[in-house]
Amino acid sequence: MKTKIVATLGPASCTKKKIKELLNAGATMFRINSSHGDEAFHKQNIAYIRELEKEEDRLIPILLDLQGPKIRIGNLPAPIELKKGENVCFRHQDAMTDCLIPVDYKGMAADVCAGEMILIDDGKIQLKVTGVDGDIIKADVLTDGLLKQRKGINIPGSTGSVKVLTQRDVEFVNFAVEQEIDYLGLSFVRDANDVIKLRGLLDAQGSDIRIISKIEKPQAVENIDSIIDVSDGIMVARGDLGIEISTEHVPMVQKTVVKKANAKRRAVIVATQMLESMIENPIPTRAETSDVANAILDGADAVMLSGETAAGEYPIEAVQMMSRIIHATEDGNIIRYNRFPRQMIDEEPDTQTMAIAMSIADMVRKMDIKAVIALSGTGYTAISLAAGRLSAPIFVCCPNYKVRRALKLYRGVRPLNLDFELKMETGALQVLSKFLVKEIGLAVGDTVILTGSVPDILVGGTNFIKIHKISC
Repeated sequence: MKTKIVATLGPASCTKKKIKELLNAGATMFRINSSHGDEAFHKQNIAYIRELEKEEDRLIPILLDLQGPKIRIGNLPAPIELKKGENVCFRHQDAMTDCLIPVDYKGMAADVCAGEMILIDDGKIQLKVTGVDGDIIKADVLTDGLLKQRKGINIPGSTGSVKVLTQRDVEFVNFAVEQEIDYLGLSFVRDANDVIKLRGLLDAQGSDIRIISKIEKPQAVENIDSIIDVSDGIMVARGDLGIEISTEHVPMVQKTVVKKANAKRRAVIVATQMLESMIENPIPTRAETSDVANAILDGADAVMLSGETAAGEYPIEAVQMMSRIIHATEDGNIIRYNRFPRQMIDEEPDTQTMAIAMSIADMVRKMDIKAVIALSGTGYTAISLAAGRLSAPIFVCCPNYKVRRALKLYRGVRPLNLDFELKMETGALQVLSKFLVKEIGLAVGDTVILTGSVPDILVGGTNFIKIHKISC
């Protein structure tokens, strides 16, 4: 399985036993959603993951998703049945009082005006603002729905007055650094400066946590090229995106963003409502399975489960189903393997690495290559190869534990714990051959491609290719 699975942890999956079951079902990386739960809750889940990492001898990267300027319904004593035609009122407060529905964003009354739409719970509940009286927002209900606490609120088209990094986010950035998280998801990115601000916070603490920019605002779509340039990865977060730009435009935005991220060698995750019906049902709809398959065909490095694993009735089954869809799609002879994006070929500034990577893709296509072994200190070589969607697995030997863990997100990349400085001599190659047979199940006589950087031979990044037949 080359495409990776990101599983979100929550009330349905917050025990060590459940996390292990998700891992064994096919999950590659776990997502911690800071929008729900406190630091103590998340710290416990992180501890479980790190314990399993040691016990199972497996690298398990963690993505901590920052809430960002997300507006949410406050605490309710019970769900509220809203009926079309009713008039309701919202105000910034913690809990419901005097029929005023609480929201957690203080500036909401200043950001809306009569005639604007308010969408709740990914648009399931729609309202229209009729007026603002001081700090109270009045709105007509346009669709029936059950209003639940902590559900998200969108005001399409509004840029809002709140910064992309809230005080809560800053606190969770500090938490992420303390817990040595691998990736931070930056919500509601609008332009490259939003990413640069988060990078500045991390740099100030000497942290090398990687940033995944979540594309869920129309401004982000407009500024996608510059956002990709300053990000380590991209997430097509279709829930809020589908509300902000309207649902019918999401498929083409998804394809465009994935294609652009592929061309810049950035990891890309497609997320939200992938197997949504499995929150309540043991099997997905046919449309959902097609959606997952299409994300893989688009070029996603990973597909993500949100409520399905965080709060659903069938979290393990959802990961198992996702895994089966990935296998079926990757085995379906539709994916164009061993081909680099044309934009990457034309625009890649590192022509040496690009030439080597393209040569390897050509070799894999024409020869019986069982694996590509990348020797890398930074992961740069493996990331470059992953962009070519090689049909052979990419095993990266890297001495840096944190780099190896982060590399697990990339499509087709399998990090190995081998601190190995390659010398072009028989003894060193025999050591490597024995390792490949013992650790990854290759056989004597199998042909692999070795690549990476050999400083003793040349100065620079990726600088060699060797066809190697395993012999012990």
